[in-house]
Amino acid sequence: MLKSRSYYLIMLAIIVCFIVYVIYMNFIYDPQAASFLDHKLNKKFNAPVWLNVMYVHVLCACLAMVSGAINFSQTILRNYRKLHKINGYVYLAAVIIVDVTSGYMAPFATGGKAVSIAFNLLNIVWPIMTVIAILKIRKKQVKAHRKWMTRSYAFCFTNLFIHTITYILHDGIGIGFVTSYTMGVYGSLLLLPIIAEIINIKFHSSTPSEPKFN
Repeated sequence: MLKSRSYYLIMLAIIVCFIVYVIYMNFIYDPQAASFLDHKLNKKFNAPVWLNVMYVHVLCACLAMVSGAINFSQTILRNYRKLHKINGYVYLAAVIIVDVTSGYMAPFATGGKAVSIAFNLLNIVWPIMTVIAILKIRKKQVKAHRKWMTRSYAFCFTNLFIHTITYILHDGIGIGFVTSYTMGVYGSLLLLPIIAEIINIKFHSSTPSEPKFN
């Protein structure tokens, strides 16, 4: 239990640091996203509208990350069931808004059509996983609900993984930014489901009455 709690606290620390970084970069340091937009291949879009959509996308992505983390807390689950349920629907709403805004931005994605396809695929798979998780708990299938929520929640870290991989490839190795970003997108979409399944095996293989996560 102590080990699993430590993992949970590490995850929370990563989330806090990442959200602070994202808010700073997108709303303080470079609110016009000039450095990011400079790399786009398709620049035939309305920049002010794109920026407003991106702001909503970023804020709802942060909300989904926080909301999901809260609901993985066994303290919340045991002592605040109603909050857990309401927060679950907050998470679903945040995921849907992230998907809709991503759908708008996908045609103009850095990396062109190859990256647009990847994002559109994610926009289909992610909400489906989230809805499946909700349907499972409505059927009282607690273990299945946890596993599907883990699969869904893993994609909250898509942006973190994309930019980490991009940084390593571009700044660390010297590969071009667009190529690095494209590899970051596909790399994250391959790694995150694998990580989710590893977490499911390690933390969610116990019976519902013996929770292991946090």
